[in-house]
Amino acid sequence: MFELCFSFLSSVDDFFWSYIGFSLIMLLGLYFTIKTGVFQLRSLPSVIKTFFYFLTSRSLSKQGTHPLKVFFASVGGMVGVGNIVGIVTALQIGGPGAIFWVWVATFLGALIKYSEVFLGLKYRVSNDQGGYDGGAIYFLKKAFNTRYVSIIASVLLCIYGAEVYQFSVLTHSISVNWNLNHLLVVFGLLFLIFFAAIGGIKRVGKICSLLMPFFTLCYLFMCLWVVGHHLTELPTVLGEVFKMAFTNHAAVGGFTGSTLMLALRQGISRSVYSADIGIGYDSIIQSETSASQIIHQARLSMLGVWIDSVICTLTLLAVLCTGLWKANPAIDSFLVIQTVLSLYFPYQSFFMPLLLFVLIYSTLISYLFVGFKCARFLHQKHGEKTYLIFSVAFLLLFSFFDQSKALLIMSLSGCLLLCINLLGIFRLRNEIEFSLFKQESPRKTDALSA
Repeated sequence: MFELCFSFLSSVDDFFWSYIGFSLIMLLGLYFTIKTGVFQLRSLPSVIKTFFYFLTSRSLSKQGTHPLKVFFASVGGMVGVGNIVGIVTALQIGGPGAIFWVWVATFLGALIKYSEVFLGLKYRVSNDQGGYDGGAIYFLKKAFNTRYVSIIASVLLCIYGAEVYQFSVLTHSISVNWNLNHLLVVFGLLFLIFFAAIGGIKRVGKICSLLMPFFTLCYLFMCLWVVGHHLTELPTVLGEVFKMAFTNHAAVGGFTGSTLMLALRQGISRSVYSADIGIGYDSIIQSETSASQIIHQARLSMLGVWIDSVICTLTLLAVLCTGLWKANPAIDSFLVIQTVLSLYFPYQSFFMPLLLFVLIYSTLISYLFVGFKCARFLHQKHGEKTYLIFSVAFLLLFSFFDQSKALLIMSLSGCLLLCINLLGIFRLRNEIEFSLFKQESPRKTDALSA
């Protein structure tokens, strides 16, 4: 009965990402792309300029958190197992064509992310903790003129905030590679995660800004090194990516073959999950910024999507160039990238679990922080305490389940959140400011009162 239930839910999930999710992302993304004259590309110089300005500026405002700490907390929530394990799973199931649809979702999704963050900042309110409350749960009240939609979104984000899939992957990775007791690893991680998340956005942002840059750059360097050693195969690999994005792929080696719809579904769904496109988590994090000009923080959110896509792309290219994606017998998705990197770098059985710990830990604390904020939105007095009990039980339970079931729970929650948030964004589309002509310097408009 239990397996039958998950089988049905899996069919629902497949149908959603094959037709509904794909259509929503494509239609809204194309609408904003045409309306703004490809704003996601034209704004790149100002995005980079804003990033470096904030990098050299300290916050003068007592309310809110420094824009870059918020940015790194946001990126910390996006960059995780989805960029390494989830994206390799998409390749193993959907074939090389899946990477093309990852790029499509990134290109169109960048504007959806910008719109969501802009609206989340526009309708944020001050809280009694010296920060702000904002994000999707606040702009949805305006979009639908009722609190009930925001309540539904908050409940779903509470479920989504207890990131059971990545927690399951991390506990499995550490216990297997470092030969530690599984239950001991579970409780140790629970303590570390809740210590950070309960400390609020300042603690989460500080941890992410310390951990993320170094380990992410190390991983990108290793992937580039692998791709650099296979430059002669790169044209063939890229040709296969574009060809298989629109055709079926026959079985080869340990790869069982795929169809166009399978490649599309895997690419779109993994990209939405990895980059948090239209889900609502990121706008809640970004609303904590101390930046007075909200358009600057909204622009930075697009940079997070591009960074996420670069990591996904290099992961997939490294795997494609070495041919391990079609190994026979098939290699577990968690071990594929570890095997690829071990061809050129030693001690991967130690480094990969450490890398996963850093990436997933930053994701878990960022997501859980959002879960606590949504719980407080649902009930000011007892929301956080109730959510603490729920999230501990939820993470503990799914740490002993098959990882595919944990991923299915996250994906289904994401399905519902995507529908609600994209509809809300579309209803408020005329309130979104895409600053195409007013490319002001943050130095002039954002003295880090911002």
